[in-house]
Amino acid sequence: MAAFRDMEEVSQGLLSLLGANRAEAQQRRLLGRHEQVVERLLETQDGADQRLREILAAEKEVAQSLLDAKEQAHQGGTELQQLEAELQRASEEDTHLKASLLQLSRELEELKEIEADLERQEREVDEDTTVTIPSAV
Repeated sequence: MAAFRDMEEVSQGLLSLLGANRAEAQQRRLLGRHEQVVERLLETQDGADQRLREILAAEKEVAQSLLDAKEQAHQGGTELQQLEAELQRASEEDTHLKASLLQLSRELEELKEIEADLERQEREVDEDTTVTIPSAV
């Protein structure tokens, strides 16, 4: 805004010089000052344009980072769901295997009991045959 005030001041000075038909030296000085003000204004505008480009580039980078983060979060959520489903299947399989193990353990105990019973019966038969055969002879 100061640049515009300076420009207005220079313009008013020029008008007063032209209207009053002042000395040429003063006109040159004011024209030189006017050129400086215009040059400073253009430099300021170039600087503002550069800063605006930098800000837009930074915003674009931040937006891309945000999109990347959202994508990673989405992929993480999908992976989490897959892992939870896999855990559920493994848990179900574990329950099934435990039930099977329990059933097989019971069957093994029954077979051991049957084996022990058969061994006892075999001993009884051996004793009977040992006692009965010699006495029959």
